[in-house]
Amino acid sequence: MKFLVDTQLPPLLAEFLANKGYESLHTTHFENGHLFADREIIRIAIENELIIVTKDSDFTEYFMLHGAPPRVLLIEFGNISNRELIWLFEKYLSEVLDAFQEESKMVIFRKEEVIGY
Repeated sequence: MKFLVDTQLPPLLAEFLANKGYESLHTTHFENGHLFADREIIRIAIENELIIVTKDSDFTEYFMLHGAPPRVLLIEFGNISNRELIWLFEKYLSEVLDAFQEESKMVIFRKEEVIGY
């Protein structure tokens, strides 16, 4: 699996995923990536078969209107520390990955649950 981590999430998350063996880019990897509009992130994700990791509910709305691709991992934690974010990913990463491997196109990740659609 390959991931594109959206701007409002820390680059540390992309590093974490890469250290777990998954191709992972943060939007800041691209020139002016921190300024990308959602449609540019969607284009990159589709062209490169990346799962968008985001806290931005606009991607949910896009998904509901257009479906996949791209696939989306929507983080619904609210504001938390980077340390807690990584801890939650460490704890639930296998469930997130399982949801995508079971053909979910959108996965919602909350502090206590992972839901695939």
